[in-house]
Amino acid sequence: MKQKIAFTLTFLLCALISFAQQIQMPQASPSAKIAQKVGLTDVTVDYSRPSTKERKIFGELVPYGQVWRTGANGATVLSFSTDVLIDGKSIPAGQYALYSIPGKSEWVMILSKNIKLWGAIGYDQSDDVLRFKAKSTKLKKKSETFEISFANMTDTGSDLSLEWENTRVGFRIETEVDPLVMAQIKDYVIDGNSKDPSLLYSAASYYYTNSKDMNQAYNWINESVEEDPKYWTMHMKAKIEAALGKKTTAVETAEKAMNLADEAGNPDYVGLNERLIKSLK
Repeated sequence: MKQKIAFTLTFLLCALISFAQQIQMPQASPSAKIAQKVGLTDVTVDYSRPSTKERKIFGELVPYGQVWRTGANGATVLSFSTDVLIDGKSIPAGQYALYSIPGKSEWVMILSKNIKLWGAIGYDQSDDVLRFKAKSTKLKKKSETFEISFANMTDTGSDLSLEWENTRVGFRIETEVDPLVMAQIKDYVIDGNSKDPSLLYSAASYYYTNSKDMNQAYNWINESVEEDPKYWTMHMKAKIEAALGKKTTAVETAEKAMNLADEAGNPDYVGLNERLIKSLK
C-alpha cells in the first residue's frame, strides 16, 4: 500500500514538473495592448498582431465578405471608460469585441457585446451593438505586421486606424468633453466660489479656448493673476484682453508675462509673448 501511494505521489510530481517545464517560444501573432486618452475618456485596445510572412492577406488569407476577428487569436477588444460616439451613434462605456467584414474598397465594422469568443468562431449577429461602413485605402508602404493605432487627435476625438499589408481602414471615435468640463467648473469654481489660482486659470483658459463668456474668463484670470502671478497665467490674461479688444492693455500684460518667462528661463513663453505683441501692433 505504501509503495502504491509512493508511486502515485511520484507520478503526480513528475506530471507537475512536466507541466511546469514548457518551452517558451515567440508567438506567431504576439499580443499587444495600446491605451489612449481621447478627450477625457480612456480608450484601450487589446489585440494580437499577425504578420504577412509573404502571404496574400485580404481576399485570400482573410476572405472578402466574411466576418474577421480583426487580428489573430482571441477577439480584439475595445474598452471605453465613458460613453463615446462612433458613426454618429452613442456607445455606452464598456468592453466590445471589434469584428469586421473586409471588402475591396469598403469594410463593415462591427462592435459586439460578446468578447469571449476565440476569433470569430461562434460569432452571432444578435450580439452586435453597432454595425457601420468604413472606407479602405491603399497604403504607399507595405505594413508587414497588423497594427491598430490612434491618429488625428483632437480635444474630443481620435481616429482608430487599422493597417495591414497594403490596406488601411479607419473610423472616428468622438467623446463628450464640454458637459464634463463645464460640470467641473460649476462645482469647483462657480458654486464652490474657489479662490485657487490654478482652478481659476484652468476655468479661464477653457472659456477662452472654447470661445465662451470672455468677460467671465477675464474675471477669473484677473483673480488668478492677482493671487499668484505666473508667466503662463499672465500670457493667458493677455490673450483674453486681446480677444476683448483691449489691445493696449494686452500688450502691457504680454510684456510683463515675457519678462517673467525670461526670468524663469522659459524661451518658449518668451517667444509666445513676442509673437502676441507683434500681432497686436
